[in-house]
Amino acid sequence: MNKVVKTAEEAILGVKDNMTLMLGGFGLCGIPEKTIQALHDLGVKGLTCISNNAGVDNFGLGMLLQRHQIKKMISSYVGENSEFERQLLSGELEVDLIPQGTLAERCRAGGAGIPAFYVPAGYGTEVAEGKEVREFNGKKYLLETALTADFAFVKAWKGDTAGNLIYRHTADNFNNMMAMAGKITVAEVEELVPAGELDPNCIHTPGIFVQRIFKGENFEKRIEFATTRN
Repeated sequence: MNKVVKTAEEAILGVKDNMTLMLGGFGLCGIPEKTIQALHDLGVKGLTCISNNAGVDNFGLGMLLQRHQIKKMISSYVGENSEFERQLLSGELEVDLIPQGTLAERCRAGGAGIPAFYVPAGYGTEVAEGKEVREFNGKKYLLETALTADFAFVKAWKGDTAGNLIYRHTADNFNNMMAMAGKITVAEVEELVPAGELDPNCIHTPGIFVQRIFKGENFEKRIEFATTRN
């Protein structure tokens, strides 16, 4: 089955106000930047975004925050975005902060069809408020529920027309697990090849999880901080 669409705009067809979206990436590494730009241009609002972080002020999800397109962030790390901080402190933005490993496992569980699981992270902190606690082998655990989304947007290095994906190095972060957890998963890739050309042993996300795929152009691949040494 050929799952290729021509543009990011075509790839996000069906995204509407008040939907829940998953977006892969860690910092600015491996984010679906062309898809985010298309969402920005589309102007959808009231979004709940599940992402490890919220980009920076002028790139990534930071662009959606600047236009107040996001009503709620479900994240782990949000320290590089001053607009995020301002909206959080002013009460304009709902935020669920989740321990990073727990966030990853909640996404993975969603894709695997596991509705909930127990984890020790967060016990005894504000994270535990309102959650079921059980003891296993003398240790306290919190019940955490799986995360899924209306759409999952991921970025891969290589993909084929059947939707099989290969991530490169650090970009294999939240992308793989989120690709499994979206009702509709969209992949933007740097290289797009015919089905059958990718080594099956190297595929990270099988095409069965991907509904749409497109080849992006002119990726910026920004970094949060440029660190140099004389």
